Amino acid sequence: MLRWARDRAREAGLRSVSPGTGSALRLLAASVDAKAVAEIGTGTGVSGIHLLHGMRADGVLTTVDPEPEHQSFARQAFRASGFASNRARFIPGRALDVLPRLADAGYDLVFCDGDRLEFLDYLAESLRLLRPGGLVVFEGVFANGRTVDSGPQPTEVLRLRELLRAVRETQELVPSLLPVGDGLLCAVKR
Repeated sequence: MLRWARDRAREAGLRSVSPGTGSALRLLAASVDAKAVAEIGTGTGVSGIHLLHGMRADGVLTTVDPEPEHQSFARQAFRASGFASNRARFIPGRALDVLPRLADAGYDLVFCDGDRLEFLDYLAESLRLLRPGGLVVFEGVFANGRTVDSGPQPTEVLRLRELLRAVRETQELVPSLLPVGDGLLCAVKR
């Protein structure tokens, strides 16, 4: 089913998480015994399948995406992967419009794979959404190696650098940068 979801992503011009990133997501969800996970950027369900495999059997993935069509692909992929329909809650809409409506300290893990220009805003929302000991995870922070390149960079890369600095400097988080896929920035909320 992962292959089907990856094919749908490629056809839609979306990037999906690498197999290594997927394995890391599964491990991270299991390590916090995740019952409630928020995902920003449903895509076609590739990362969601990995997260669901790592979550508790009674866990629920809340996934947000501005494109309902992507979410319908993900819904099919989850069902075909054997997950009951009550294991995922699909919320169509812009992440920064939806996240404020989610419960404070109600999540064990927040996975951010949406608009990289909004990652700093996702960080602020994630700190509110996470319980103490919860994890926030950002995908794609290497930006194909551009975050460490010293040359002039597009706004997206400058924002990623701001995110990396903010996560490193906040006393509320214990961060680590995992070199899987295009870079996975993980941080535990104290």
